[in-house]
Amino acid sequence: MTIDWIDFTPMAAVSGGVLIGLAAAIFVLFNGRIAGISGIIGGLFRPGTGSTAWQAAFVAGLLLAPWLLHTVAPLPVVRIDAGTGTLILAGLLVGIGTRYGSGCTSGHGVCGLSRLSPRSLVATACFMLAGFITVFIVRHLFA
Repeated sequence: MTIDWIDFTPMAAVSGGVLIGLAAAIFVLFNGRIAGISGIIGGLFRPGTGSTAWQAAFVAGLLLAPWLLHTVAPLPVVRIDAGTGTLILAGLLVGIGTRYGSGCTSGHGVCGLSRLSPRSLVATACFMLAGFITVFIVRHLFA
């Protein structure tokens, strides 16, 4: 394993982590809800829950944030080394995983771990293990 020292940006990573943690804490303090993205987006597709307004606003904020950032700084170049079929399959697998795991990395990894939830600890460990195994298979067995 090598580290790309040219693109290594620990301060940007720490700043981003602090902002995510702060946003999740503010969200739970003022809204009383966990900032789990899969649950929030899933709630938009369950009519009659009476909470779609804040869920739509939350998703709109997620979509508008990169545009707002682009007005003050250039966005990084995104390079995806996968085809459309692979991306669709990956998205479906992530969606299925979030349903089986009763949440996603933001709900379990950020919010659940900060609340010392044992269930979130197990879920996050499973997410990470699945990621490690996937990278190993793709890079070493299919390469």
